Amino acid sequence: MLRRLRQPYRRILFVIIVFLIVFFFVFLFLNIYNNYRIKHALINVELKDDLNVEVYSKVKLSDLITKINGKLIEDKEINTTRLGKQQIQFEYINEENLTIPYSIEIKVVDKTPPIISQYNTKEVYVGDKDFKKTLFCGDNYDNKPKCIIKGEYDINTPGTYLLTFTGIDSSNNISNHNFNLIVKEKPKSSKSSTNTNVVSNSNIFNNSISFSKIKKEYKNKNTKIGIDISKWQGDINYKQVKKAGVDFAIIKLGGRDGKDGDLYLDKNYKKNIEGFNKVNIPVGVYFYSHAKNKEEALEEAKFVIKNIKKYGVSLPIAFDWENFDTYRSYNLSFYNLTEVAKTFMSYIESKDHEAMLYGSKYTLENYWYETDYKTWLAHYTDKTDYKGKYYLWQMTDKGKVKGINDNVVDIDIMYDKKN
Repeated sequence: MLRRLRQPYRRILFVIIVFLIVFFFVFLFLNIYNNYRIKHALINVELKDDLNVEVYSKVKLSDLITKINGKLIEDKEINTTRLGKQQIQFEYINEENLTIPYSIEIKVVDKTPPIISQYNTKEVYVGDKDFKKTLFCGDNYDNKPKCIIKGEYDINTPGTYLLTFTGIDSSNNISNHNFNLIVKEKPKSSKSSTNTNVVSNSNIFNNSISFSKIKKEYKNKNTKIGIDISKWQGDINYKQVKKAGVDFAIIKLGGRDGKDGDLYLDKNYKKNIEGFNKVNIPVGVYFYSHAKNKEEALEEAKFVIKNIKKYGVSLPIAFDWENFDTYRSYNLSFYNLTEVAKTFMSYIESKDHEAMLYGSKYTLENYWYETDYKTWLAHYTDKTDYKGKYYLWQMTDKGKVKGINDNVVDIDIMYDKKN
């Protein structure tokens, strides 16, 4: 009985073994045949003559290929964040419907020279040995490019000295700019009235532009006209501001008190956000950052989120970093500065708020790298020629709005459609 039961299992096992052997040899044959076909396949891939790729540039695989007898399986983006040679492996399907593996070697290079101070004159007082730190010098790749002054001068002797300011990065890209260093005697202290710094309201508003005039010219079905404010606008009559037709407000939440400083709330932040919330004017906020790394940017973003929880904030939260007069002390390349900003904005958006980057036309064009976040453009002109996309345009810092009587105010245009 036991022997009769075992016999069928032996047959089944035999059939399985035979099937596996046949399958193995068929698979091996097909693999050898396929490799043979690929080895003898028609491969026609022509590449650009120059396979040097600029660091941090956006380059896809197809940008390197001028001709190919088939179609790429994946047109992947090349990693350009590190200098040096790089082997790019990819596959494409040729005219014979074969999947062809291919490899090309590129070299990521830095051909962009540092950006240095372009002022034609620099005025300093006798004995000011630290003036060199205020000359702008930054680089796309290097956190700390070499920045030197060439020429003879005496900081202790009044006069005009023709000098050359030079920036050199690690790839030996060089920028030069000639300028006049003017060394002046320190002015003698005056015993005149101590009220010389007090400016009357009439003087403040001498060159102001009325909000109603801007609204008449720029308001349409695709735009909203608003303001951005801080403690400098003093006490605000929010009902009058609403009656004046202000569509929105971007409020300074706070900032960092200088490099390595503590975080703070703007003196009027609580009063301002409660006031605008009460009259139902939509608000966003901005944070004046001094972050010198991602860790500090994250700390600032958490501080912002903590301090908006009780309020209605329906508009974006802006990262405002403007410390370019002391930029060299931060040891940040332009790329890493953008990464700092992205850290702040990424955390903001992880908490279900929109984020945006604030910048002047010049800094957006020369210092900041493009991000996937909204842009708040500062360009004080009647018609901006900025070519990038922007969500808000800060068009003037001399606005006059009813309900704000202590100072002029920035006026902004918001676009419903992307610009």
